[in-house]
Amino acid sequence: MNPTVARLTVRGLLGRRSGILLLVVPVLLVAIAAIARAVSDSPDTLPAPVLGHLGVGTLLPILALIVGTGVIATEIEDGSIVYLLAKPLPRHRIVTTKLAVAVGATWLLAAVPTYVAGLILCGTRDGVALGYAVAALVSGAAYSALFLLLGVVTKNAVVAGLAYALVWESLVGNFVPGARTLSIQQWGLAVAKPLITDGSVSSEVSMATAVPLLLVVAVGATALAAVRLGGLTLAGEE
Repeated sequence: MNPTVARLTVRGLLGRRSGILLLVVPVLLVAIAAIARAVSDSPDTLPAPVLGHLGVGTLLPILALIVGTGVIATEIEDGSIVYLLAKPLPRHRIVTTKLAVAVGATWLLAAVPTYVAGLILCGTRDGVALGYAVAALVSGAAYSALFLLLGVVTKNAVVAGLAYALVWESLVGNFVPGARTLSIQQWGLAVAKPLITDGSVSSEVSMATAVPLLLVVAVGATALAAVRLGGLTLAGEE
């Protein structure tokens, strides 16, 4: 990890309009949890729709998409990446540093608010808040790596990311048998399932399957992004 690259990445991520969007997501989740807890007559039924469907299923991938693509795609698009590539830094170190920033931001802005929202809804009962927070942690890391890769390989990274997160995971997964097994969201819930003792969480895959798949996506996407970035050439190199 390179401290200079990390500092510049954080500055670029928070300095754009996306910085405002990044703050909207956690505030929205916590506010909805507080309102739902205040008006609901059946608080035991709230964690699945608020933490599962809204938090881990919708807001987490959207936030990870903004962060994962935002740490590198914009620099490639506007050409400012050439100043970074001109430095005597291995390009895999550039990728891993930017990924570390993306994962840290996703954890801070998604996993922590998920835990806070869980405490608002049901306190520490049955490990619900902790379980969903862990799902956000592991899913957030995999989403960040995948969306960073999209930011390197395509100019339409946001469209491709939305197609995966919202169309494939949320839409196709509800109608096509087996589609949910290829879902980072489902893999994260599989890791959370043993932690939530009230049996309210289900997943299409087992934890023994989910953990290797999460690792394959995180490590594989990072390696591919480094290879792809290494293939970029500066004007005048050839």
